[in-house]
Amino acid sequence: MVINVDESVHFKTLNDKVRECGESDITINGCLGQRYICDGLSGKRIVINGTPGNALGAYLNGCEVIVHGNAQDATGDTMNSGRIIIYGNAGDATGYAMRGGRIYIKGNTGYRAGIHMKAYMDFKPVIVVGGRAGSFLGEYQAGGIIVVLGQNNDGAPIINTFCGTGMHGGKIYLRCDELKKALPKQVSAERKWGRDIPELCDIVKDYCNYFTGFNYERLINANFYVLYPNSDNPYKQMYTDN
Repeated sequence: MVINVDESVHFKTLNDKVRECGESDITINGCLGQRYICDGLSGKRIVINGTPGNALGAYLNGCEVIVHGNAQDATGDTMNSGRIIIYGNAGDATGYAMRGGRIYIKGNTGYRAGIHMKAYMDFKPVIVVGGRAGSFLGEYQAGGIIVVLGQNNDGAPIINTFCGTGMHGGKIYLRCDELKKALPKQVSAERKWGRDIPELCDIVKDYCNYFTGFNYERLINANFYVLYPNSDNPYKQMYTDN
């Protein structure tokens, strides 16, 4: 099914059409800021041509969402499963409290990507950013994996300030030769060769299947900094050991 919209179409009208559609494949053309698209949905493949508004794929439960354009704030908020593939940039708070599934971004993401990410049993959320990320990346991260590949062309560092503030679980992989921004005291960093990290190899290979111009061998045969919570992390005192 193809749904054509413009800026005059209210987000509720669009979302009602998507929910009521009995087809599993839906294309939305001309999207311009409509919010809450695909929220809580499962079992559909949705292609969006345009710029969806805030909270795209919030509470997503198994859909594949492909955006040919940029996405705004809070993409994948508290999503459980599924995939969101963005062929442009993403705004702030990408993957907020994300609990499962994967978000792949070809370009950059804004502030507080991966904030409050968590993992449970076999659910391990993943965010991959092709370019760079803004400040507070992985803030209060409790689980899951964030990868920043640093393929930006603006010469800026691939992360900004306060990366991993309050981090008490999960990992962040940064593809760079040196960390140009200081890390909070509760974050430890270890430099490793990408090829030597099996879970990273699988994630980057999967990511490269979606985006032309990203060469897996070139990306993985590089230095990465692995960020993880320091064993003396003061935030750990807030949680029990079991």
